[in-house]
Amino acid sequence: MSVTPATKYALLQEILSLKGLQLQAVYTVRDIAGLFSVTPRAIQTRVARGQIQSRDLPGRGKFLSEDIEAFLIASRKKVTHGK
Repeated sequence: MSVTPATKYALLQEILSLKGLQLQAVYTVRDIAGLFSVTPRAIQTRVARGQIQSRDLPGRGKFLSEDIEAFLIASRKKVTHGK
């Protein structure tokens, strides 16, 4: 059974779909900022804090789909059941 990019990156693919965008090979800081409707500086701050992994890729690309998916998974809030 093979895993397609749409299922491998389910959270990212859902966001892209809602925004009418396609999965890309690499993403820039501006791409990610646009995806989350924040400033590029906000993404740079998350990178500096270690909340999202960036890479030293050729050109302007800094993120792979797996980096964004990992960020989305890690950003889930834990729900506590209590009074």
